[in-house]
Amino acid sequence: MKTFITDDFLLHSDVAQELYHDHAKQQPIFDYHCHLPPDQIAANRRFDNLYQIWLEGDHYKWRAMRSNGVAERFCTGDATEREKFDAFARTVPRTLRNPLYHWTHLELLRHFGIDDLLDESTAESVWQRANEQLAETRVHDLLTRSRVAVVCTTDDPTDTLEHHRKIKEQGTLETRVYPTFRPDKALGVEQPAAFNAWTDKLAAASGTECATLDGFLGALKQRHDFFHEMGGRLSDHGMNALDEEDCTEREAAAIFNRARSGGQVSPGEAAAYRGFMMIFFGHLDAEKGWTKQLHLGALRNNNTRLLRKLGPDTGFDSIGDQPQAAALARYLDRLDQDDCLPKTVLYNLNPADNYLFGTMIGNFQDGTVPGKIQFGSGWWFLDQKEAMEWQLNALSNLGLLSRFVGMLTDSRSFLSYPRHEYFRRILCNLIGRDVANGELPRDMGLLAQIVRDICYGNARDYFGLETSEVP
Repeated sequence: MKTFITDDFLLHSDVAQELYHDHAKQQPIFDYHCHLPPDQIAANRRFDNLYQIWLEGDHYKWRAMRSNGVAERFCTGDATEREKFDAFARTVPRTLRNPLYHWTHLELLRHFGIDDLLDESTAESVWQRANEQLAETRVHDLLTRSRVAVVCTTDDPTDTLEHHRKIKEQGTLETRVYPTFRPDKALGVEQPAAFNAWTDKLAAASGTECATLDGFLGALKQRHDFFHEMGGRLSDHGMNALDEEDCTEREAAAIFNRARSGGQVSPGEAAAYRGFMMIFFGHLDAEKGWTKQLHLGALRNNNTRLLRKLGPDTGFDSIGDQPQAAALARYLDRLDQDDCLPKTVLYNLNPADNYLFGTMIGNFQDGTVPGKIQFGSGWWFLDQKEAMEWQLNALSNLGLLSRFVGMLTDSRSFLSYPRHEYFRRILCNLIGRDVANGELPRDMGLLAQIVRDICYGNARDYFGLETSEVP
């Protein structure tokens, strides 16, 4: 059976169709947050088969396969790459109404021109046709064909950024690739062994002694400076929630020293230390005019047995229900009082917090930058049709949709760029529906400009990164 994805997929009015086909579709992609591996971009990797580029490391697919009764050896285990692909192909028909069903067929159609529905009967044909094209396709080809103007990867402060340097020196890729400073491991004093191992790496990378908190902060600043020199203009933090506890530098130093000596740090002390460090990181970003990203609301590593067996980021995380409001308000206010509140994008993972985040951003807009504090796009479990509409509606009701910096992939796969198409179709359909209902004017000039801005222009203007001239 041929695909259900027509030219007007998800576009249910003439206004939606015009906005998408004449305006949204042609915009380049500004992917300001993803987990693409920069070493593969630098090496311009060629993938041997569809498994390597499509399923390897993809915990979205693993979760679906496990739910379909597929044994772990076909997800993360020792089955062959073809066996793992076949197991996914058998699972796809069972993903009906899961976003994977849409993403799978969009990606097959856009990257390979394959318009068959993937299932057990079409697996062999899809495998052969995709692999034939992959033999002649490299990472740079995929980025260019997807019209990606900017990619911001996610990088540890201890990273040498050698691959970013190589990409820049090569000068063969039109897409601009920038690092993002993600210092989550600097907060982990409650696990002294892992914290000390990472801190030793930081000391080596920065050439700065980290025996004291002062040295530690100096080493982090040195790496932040280095990321800036390498073109980075964004930071990112992945946290369950921010912390409300006050902590002086002296108190933070005592906690740091205890962790550095291998001593046990209590949960309250760890929270206080994190609060101190997050203020420090906010100051670093503000001083350089960076944008801070806060990914809040995940409940990670819920399955202890499989965490021990497989490690983190293998598909055992969920939405958390931690209180967010008071600590988030306190954090933004502390930085604002110091006149050190950087441009900030807030991502929530619990849709119950949509109105919380939608109203929080309005508290700290200061007129210096349009949409200085952003309510970020649907993230992780929320980057699907229903939840994207929830986020767009909350932002529309409580802020300015017209200033939204739009979609990102948050993906490890070079095949994920049709998710931008997915978002753009949903956005255009939402606006078109309001026009059809008589709730917005049929002013195509106004509507088209807003759509173009959300798809690309706002991100281009907001993040302050040099972009490529994508044709």
